Amino acid sequence: MSKQVQEAYIVAASRTPIGKSGRGHFRHTRSDDLLIAALQSALAQVPTLDPAAIEDAIIGCSFPEGEQGMNMARIAVALAGLPNGVGGVTINRFCASGLTAIQMAADRIRVGEADVMIAGGAESMSLVPMGGTKPSFNPLVFAKDENVGIAYGMGLTAEKVAQQWKVSREDQDAFALASHQKAIAAQLAGEFTDEICPVTVTERTPNLATGEVSLSQRVITLDEGPRPDTSLEGLGKLRPVFASPKDPTGKATGMGSVTAGNSSQTSDGAGALILASEKAVKQFGLKPLARFVSFASRGVPPEIMGIGPIAAIPAALGYAGLKQDDLGWIELNEAFAAQSLAVIRDLGLNPEVINPLGGAIALGHPLGATGAIRAATTLHGLRRRGQKYGMVTMCVGTGQGAAGIFEAL
Repeated sequence: MSKQVQEAYIVAASRTPIGKSGRGHFRHTRSDDLLIAALQSALAQVPTLDPAAIEDAIIGCSFPEGEQGMNMARIAVALAGLPNGVGGVTINRFCASGLTAIQMAADRIRVGEADVMIAGGAESMSLVPMGGTKPSFNPLVFAKDENVGIAYGMGLTAEKVAQQWKVSREDQDAFALASHQKAIAAQLAGEFTDEICPVTVTERTPNLATGEVSLSQRVITLDEGPRPDTSLEGLGKLRPVFASPKDPTGKATGMGSVTAGNSSQTSDGAGALILASEKAVKQFGLKPLARFVSFASRGVPPEIMGIGPIAAIPAALGYAGLKQDDLGWIELNEAFAAQSLAVIRDLGLNPEVINPLGGAIALGHPLGATGAIRAATTLHGLRRRGQKYGMVTMCVGTGQGAAGIFEAL
């Protein structure tokens, strides 16, 4: 017998600061530890909620291996101090993993199979690199030309989008500069305060003379990526890193346009949300941040994966019965400036409502965590600025797009 459809509400949303991978604040911090911090922060936002009422935790991760393997979701739930009765499952839709986790948690509530769920995402690109530690494509990927795009590096797909959608280097760099400028302004104005949970990191420094190890601690409260010294001149000096064809003498022609400066930053971070049914909202006296409205995912050719939102956004709007003009806040994940501009121009999106606080080019993109992180930004931002509908959308490696829509309450 089918269950009665009910609404799913987000009652808490928190995220860690985002650190630069490899050399940043969280280079030695496990992703499950970042997730624990986000979970505990989200739970602190709903002190009247009985943790025993939580049914399950669905956590996104793009490369669930190594330090973020072994079903990180369940381990983090247990280590965060939640009751043993709370389950956990780790899911993967690459860059849309965190957003898909929210959708799956909301759907469990909407079909009446749960009243309280956790959703989120976590990724350490410092500890588990892009592609994982042992990437191995199915040989069939290389057997037919139409499948080879699955194996393309993300930067190469961005170059192909830039070429097909005629996105110039100058426009990409200007978009990147705006991302940094908006992010710096948002940090100075304290716009991320409501969503970010401070994370304490411990550093160990050996003393070779004494043989002792000294410990020091720092509290991280801000995203590490935004750079106030970013300029068009500086961005313009960066060389293309993914496509720079050579002439017959072997000299690079500089024909590529995608650079480290107009691409997202590889990063470390985590985000967590708590979702509840109307019954649970009333039972525990919760105050919803927003209602989960709709979600859509669609596939596109892998070699131009960056255009995924072009297919997913109209579908999500259709499910919601909304139009683009109804959206007051759009978090369009800036995997690359090239694909972001292609999506904006192709769909005719309003640039004024896109990434009001900056995007992944400045703030960072911890892959499977990004959907949850950007959802937290959207939910708190909508309430702070009095907007009604917001959307989180992104392209996805191997050729997908995803979009989720929320209504602020």
